Amino acid sequence: MLAGAVSMALAVGLAGCASTRPAQPAAGPGTVVVFAAASLKSAFTQIGSQFKAQNAGSNVEFEFAGSSELATQLTQGATADVFASADTAQMDAVARAGLLAGDPADFASNTLVIVTAPGNPKKVGSFSDLARPGLGVVVCQQPVPCGSATQRVEDSTGVRLHPVSEEPSVTDVLNKVTTGQADAGLVYVTDARGAGNKVATVSFPEAAGAVNRYPIAVLKHAPQPTLARRFVALVTAEAGQNILAQSGFAKP
Repeated sequence: MLAGAVSMALAVGLAGCASTRPAQPAAGPGTVVVFAAASLKSAFTQIGSQFKAQNAGSNVEFEFAGSSELATQLTQGATADVFASADTAQMDAVARAGLLAGDPADFASNTLVIVTAPGNPKKVGSFSDLARPGLGVVVCQQPVPCGSATQRVEDSTGVRLHPVSEEPSVTDVLNKVTTGQADAGLVYVTDARGAGNKVATVSFPEAAGAVNRYPIAVLKHAPQPTLARRFVALVTAEAGQNILAQSGFAKP
C-alpha cells in the first residue's frame, strides 16, 4: 500500500512539473509575406502552392494590390518579406527609402490590351477608338503601373482619353468591364486571359511601346529572410517562369 501511494505521488508530481514547462514553439520555418502587384494574383497563387510543397511547414501570405499602393504601405512602415512590382518606378521608390536587402531582379513583363463586353458590342478596334464620344472607358489611375503605361501610350499617340473612372488596380478596371459598368477598359494581357470568355480582347500595336517590366526583391527588414530568398529564387527559376508564361506573362 505504502509503495503504491509513493508511486502515485511521484506520478502526480512529475505530471505537475510537466504542466508548468513553457510551451514549445510550433515546428516549421514560418510564413513569408509577399506584397505583389494585383496582376500577379493568379500566377503567384500557383507559385505559392508550389513553394509550400517545396518547403515543408512553411506558408505564404499574399497582399495583392496596385503596386503604388503597396510601395506606399512599405515606405510608411508596413512589414513584409518580398515586394513584387508591376513596374520599375514603384520598386525604385521602395529602393530610395532604403528598404531593399539587395538589387531587384526582373522576372516578367506585361503589355496592355483593350477589353470589352463579350462580342465587342461597341466595335472597339483600336486605341484611338477609346476616345470616341459616348464610350464609357475605364483605366488605372496614376501612378499605378497600368495607369502609367496608359499615359505613355497617350503621349506617344497624341490620343487623349476621357475615362469615366480611374481605378486603383488593374483588377478593378477588369471588374468594371465584366460587370457592365464600363464599355471598355485597359488591362494587361494576363488579366484579359484570366477573364476568359467574360471579355473580348482587342490588341493594339501602340502597346508595344509601353511594356511594363516586373521586378522582385527581398526587403531589408524581412522577418523571414531565408524564406524570402527562396521565394524569389522560385519565381525567377524555370518552375516559376513556366507558371508565369502559362498566365500570359512574357520574359522581362
